[in-house]
Amino acid sequence: MLRGAAVATAIVCAYGAGVVSGSGSDRHAAVAGGGSVLDEAAVKIGGRAARPVDRGALDRAAIEGMLRGLGDRWAHYYSAREYDDVEGRLTGRYSGVGLWLGREDGDSRVLVASVQPGTPAARAGVQAGDVVARVGDASVTGWDISRVAEALRGRPDETVELTVERERRTRRFHLVRTKVSGGDVTVTELPERARMIRVGAFTRGTGRQVRAAVTGRSPAGGVLLDLRGNPGGLVDEAVETASAFLADGPVVTYEPRGRPAERRAVTAPGDARTPLVVLVDAGTASAAEIVAGSLRDRDRAVIVGSRTYGKGSVQEPLRLADGSVIELTVGRYRTPSGRNLDGVGIEPDVEVSADRPAKAAERRARTVLHGLDAAMPG
Repeated sequence: MLRGAAVATAIVCAYGAGVVSGSGSDRHAAVAGGGSVLDEAAVKIGGRAARPVDRGALDRAAIEGMLRGLGDRWAHYYSAREYDDVEGRLTGRYSGVGLWLGREDGDSRVLVASVQPGTPAARAGVQAGDVVARVGDASVTGWDISRVAEALRGRPDETVELTVERERRTRRFHLVRTKVSGGDVTVTELPERARMIRVGAFTRGTGRQVRAAVTGRSPAGGVLLDLRGNPGGLVDEAVETASAFLADGPVVTYEPRGRPAERRAVTAPGDARTPLVVLVDAGTASAAEIVAGSLRDRDRAVIVGSRTYGKGSVQEPLRLADGSVIELTVGRYRTPSGRNLDGVGIEPDVEVSADRPAKAAERRARTVLHGLDAAMPG
């Protein structure tokens, strides 16, 4: 669980050690042997400050200060335990209530970005857009997303109370944590031989599940690919998902800093014929925009909904010696036509106001899909 559209797009772990990390005793020894000025400062602060301060807290503050100096809005520091939670969410190995969390620009509140179907949160009625107010008895005011996520996790069968604000009303949910499996893809059969494939996030295995949903019993009436509220995820899974609907050719171009651009192409031929409509909204971000952008640029799909979030950057986790992780923006991506979506997003082909109910956008998308099917030869 990361900030809204900044879900980890882990490409490769490529860095071994950082500037400031490790235990206090190790750091003290380093200063005696000629350590860095940061080590010296930490020792002096720890020894002379008016109130006791933990060395680990100083290390974290120093790293977070460096990241702020970059001006990278997506840069983040995770302790080893926090990043284990992130990896668990991306690989489907965790116990919790089934939420992705996020933030909107300029808003310090933690929001529910999306709710994984079939989880405790979904069954209780938690909705995307809910503002997290309390976890248990604790107010989350001033908490970052990682801290809220950690509070919601726990052992299976344990209960946690979640308080949210929705439309100026407070709602409380008593949720029982459970093991959450990779269920970010749900398939619903629609009338007239159509099929809706809902992708909540691009976790490990998502692309394979989407391809199976397309190549199984053929949805001759078309596919409605629902990416609303999808905050992103793994780039590889986004490429595999787009590939399920393309015969060949480019999906996305990745432009890493200081290295030649890398063109990611279709991994294996997919269904390039069945009518396709993609549903998007302001919560469609990052890896989800890669999918929508590639299908639109390749004239493969009609995009329905409201403008997407607009995140065209890629983050990479850099693991430090103590197991903690720095996540930095390491490059940008472009759609097949060369568009950079950062700060712009994708304008739908058929717009449905974001103020309209979710069902209104879905009805419009189904109407468009029916029209595409009717226009197919034969």
